[in-house]
Amino acid sequence: MDAQAKLKLLLDQLNTVIVGKPAQVQDGVACLLAGGHLLIEDAPGVGKTTLAHALSRSFGLQFSRVQFTADLMPSDLSGVSIYDRNQNAFVFHPGPIFAQVLLADEINRASPKAQSALLEAMEEKQVSIEGETRPLPSPFFVIATQNPQEQLGTHPLPESQLDRFLMRISLGYPDRASERALLSGSDRREMVDRLPGLLSSQELKTLQQQVQAVHAAPPLLDYLQDLIAATRNGRWFVQGLSPRAGLAVLRAAKAQALLSGRDYVAPDDLQAILPQTTAHRLVPVASAGRGPLEQVRAMLEAVPLP
Repeated sequence: MDAQAKLKLLLDQLNTVIVGKPAQVQDGVACLLAGGHLLIEDAPGVGKTTLAHALSRSFGLQFSRVQFTADLMPSDLSGVSIYDRNQNAFVFHPGPIFAQVLLADEINRASPKAQSALLEAMEEKQVSIEGETRPLPSPFFVIATQNPQEQLGTHPLPESQLDRFLMRISLGYPDRASERALLSGSDRREMVDRLPGLLSSQELKTLQQQVQAVHAAPPLLDYLQDLIAATRNGRWFVQGLSPRAGLAVLRAAKAQALLSGRDYVAPDDLQAILPQTTAHRLVPVASAGRGPLEQVRAMLEAVPLP
């Protein structure tokens, strides 16, 4: 089976579990293909954890889940050394972060100290514990969920942490037909537990290499630079996108192109992923009267194609 057929099968499988949200499912798949971390922000009970679990199962990856709470300590994530009398030495017991997919559930309920424990892992794919650097499994993805910030007991993620996420997506409530399918169908958790892994780690690595090889023509790069420049001109946002964010947008657009069956990036790919890859990195100017997502979409309409 070729890569394109496998990707279609993977998307179809995910859409049987996450009903009526094909765009968000495709964003999640594109994020992992691009080698990025995914942040899912929404109200409790709309399927954030189900999507995270379904993605890891379908990609055939080792999965670990941590419920972030106010009393979570960094060592609860990374692990701890415990003295072993038989060996007469301290033995390291790895924490849940040593998995290919770490689901950080309700990440904004943990203290800033616990949140920051993820920073090195997300950026460097390693953790420093008790003076020793330990590599994390490959591939390594963080899929984090968070509740809306106006809910009680939440700590907003700092900018440095948000910047580590390639995409932030939101599921929203299902439409009436999709909700009926949920109400009359099988239990979603049981469905997720039965999902087969469709890719091996090597196949995922090959797909990620194909994403990197997707061609971005000079006019497309001109368009991307125009969009980045628009975020920096002071009209739309307080502070513009960094070069790292620009590279992240391009990676996500390449993954989007591959999922669409093309070996080149089209302007449509950039437009499709720009809000999800940039809104969590930007603060609209005070006079905008819009949220970051709406402001990115308004900017997209204002910046002409080259």
